[in-house]
Amino acid sequence: TLVELFGLARELNIDAEGIDMGPSPTDAALAADLALPIEELELTVRSYNCLKREGIHSVGELVARSEADLLDIRNFGAKSIDEVKAKLAGMGLALKDSPPGFDPTAAADAFGADDDADAGFVETEQY
Repeated sequence: TLVELFGLARELNIDAEGIDMGPSPTDAALAADLALPIEELELTVRSYNCLKREGIHSVGELVARSEADLLDIRNFGAKSIDEVKAKLAGMGLALKDSPPGFDPTAAADAFGADDDADAGFVETEQY
């Protein structure tokens, strides 16, 4: 009957007991990376001082900012942004406004691959 069906449905809504898996190792590694002080990034003195002056002391505080936020910092320009992005990409992280699906490691690999693009070029004519 309909009453029996609702009774069965009510029994299904009871929270099931399961096994607590605990935090994953990936989450622990990410938390450790986000807690890392910006001193550990080995940024240039200018970039480091600008971030400290702005009150950014950890990688977690840094990735919570967008590129526009960082460009608003006095003396923090495009070269500093590129440096920060490269350091974060090396850690597998990115700034807040990175495009969806953005893989910082692939971007870092592609950026490094461009430097060697003309390594096989041999000039045959002398001027």
